[in-house]
Amino acid sequence: MKTTRRNSGKRPAKTSPAATANASADSSADLPRLLDVVASFARQTIVVAGDMVLDEFVSGEISRVSREAPVLILRHRRTEALPGGAANAVNNLAALGARVFPVGVAGDDAGGDDLLGYFRDRRVNTSGIIRVRGWVTTSKTRYLAGWTHTTEQQVLRVDREPRGALPASVLKALAEKTRRLSARASAVLISDYGLGVVTPALVRGLKAKTITLDSRHNLLDYRDCGVTAATPNEPELEAAYHAQIGADTGKLEELGRKALRDLKLEALVVTRGKDGMAVFDKTEAGAADSHHIPIHGSDTPVDVTGAGDTVIAVFTLALAAGATYLEAAQLANYAGGIVVMKPRTATVTRAELETALRQDATALR
Repeated sequence: MKTTRRNSGKRPAKTSPAATANASADSSADLPRLLDVVASFARQTIVVAGDMVLDEFVSGEISRVSREAPVLILRHRRTEALPGGAANAVNNLAALGARVFPVGVAGDDAGGDDLLGYFRDRRVNTSGIIRVRGWVTTSKTRYLAGWTHTTEQQVLRVDREPRGALPASVLKALAEKTRRLSARASAVLISDYGLGVVTPALVRGLKAKTITLDSRHNLLDYRDCGVTAATPNEPELEAAYHAQIGADTGKLEELGRKALRDLKLEALVVTRGKDGMAVFDKTEAGAADSHHIPIHGSDTPVDVTGAGDTVIAVFTLALAAGATYLEAAQLANYAGGIVVMKPRTATVTRAELETALRQDATALR
């Protein structure tokens, strides 16, 4: 069952001189209202069902060129392990103060130990994460090279992924855990990285008030699954319809409205990198309306790793707190602009969101 949130009916206002000076400020946003929504974050409970990933970052200093082959030798500095994929969405929700229940799988390996240990240290309930014997915890290891006092550059990424499908007994247990936990949650976030944890059948059986979807490869498979809203990036929308958008905003409008209709959504948020976001939602009359939100902050990000996880985490949490789809997208846009200015797979905090909103409120005054 889906809840219906109609948009506020507000059209973007004419840009004021203050907003022109501060390009990050969205003049259509009701900033005091967004602050009220953020203040309600800590009262929400969110279930995140999806593919839990471990993001590893191995930093090294370039010492010399190898005599064995024309490759750089890195002197190891440090290794960091952080939640990625659905686990990154969990981490962002926890950082924002929400109560969060992750549902997924981890292997009985070092990666699984690192992932669950990270959450337990932060008092995140991990009872919904099933340890599967012989299963490989999906890990993405990025090797970063640099010198002292210089910016590190990624030189190599090595992915470790499980082979084969999850046992039927595990899939059944995941579905049961998701149904049980979602019955007492404010919203359910589905994070599908194509690793087999979540399926349309699992989502179809949920009775949650609000269900949001982030699907990397299988967006259109979730037709008739009761999804409330989805947050694909532009390349994912293009891939779903075998089309190219580029600078053609007319094509973006066409595909956005088509996806909204095909998936029977209440809202669709398309993230567009430096071009911000496009939000499609239903009007009171049932037609599709669209809004275009400029990026918050700089268009030269430090690191975009996991930014989509942050976006759907904040979007989902804002909906749970009573925001309209446009308001939720505006908050998610702020969060995305903040998190891409941090290195590694990062999170945004409630205090950071509130600071950004207050700064823009001052600039627009």
